[in-house]
Amino acid sequence: MNALLGSLVVLASIVTLCNAQCFFIPKRHHPGDNLKECRDLDGFTYPMNSKWKNNKCEECSCNPAGISCCNIAAVPVGYNELKCNKLFNPKTCTYTVVEKKNPKKFCDVQQWVM
Repeated sequence: MNALLGSLVVLASIVTLCNAQCFFIPKRHHPGDNLKECRDLDGFTYPMNSKWKNNKCEECSCNPAGISCCNIAAVPVGYNELKCNKLFNPKTCTYTVVEKKNPKKFCDVQQWVM
């Protein structure tokens, strides 16, 4: 019984840590739409079964049901927020954490969240 309880605790921890920020845009059929493509919320169209990275650091895919997108930028959450700042680079979809007093010096980060 204790082994089962321990396994469930470990499994719950893994599921929590692996929870990416994802969303789904259902496919809507509008007059004149091509049925072999998807249209995102900004009006851009993508071929069926294609994958792409948008300018919001999300990896998306088009399938017959619609568009699925997930954030690909790991966000630092386990660091000293009083002493450090997190800086986001939209070109590489990455964060760095640096000291407020000396931005050339990196801070230790204990945890990252997707």
